[in-house]
Amino acid sequence: MGLEWLRPGAVLGSIVFALVGVLVFWLSFVVIDKLTPYDLWRELVEKQNVALGLVVAAMSLGICLIVAAAIHG
Repeated sequence: MGLEWLRPGAVLGSIVFALVGVLVFWLSFVVIDKLTPYDLWRELVEKQNVALGLVVAAMSLGICLIVAAAIHG
């Protein structure tokens, strides 16, 4: 097993896809935050709403799986 995976093109492609994935995740989270009738950050941090935290965590994992599948092809 050689080091063919360490080619500059492969490394650069991985970095670009990682940045695109994080950007898409962040944008989708902001859109969902705007669509909800309450402020997610205040509910999670100040009021420590555990149930909402679990829902946001599940939503985050779902978005991450969709983004990863789209990038992987």
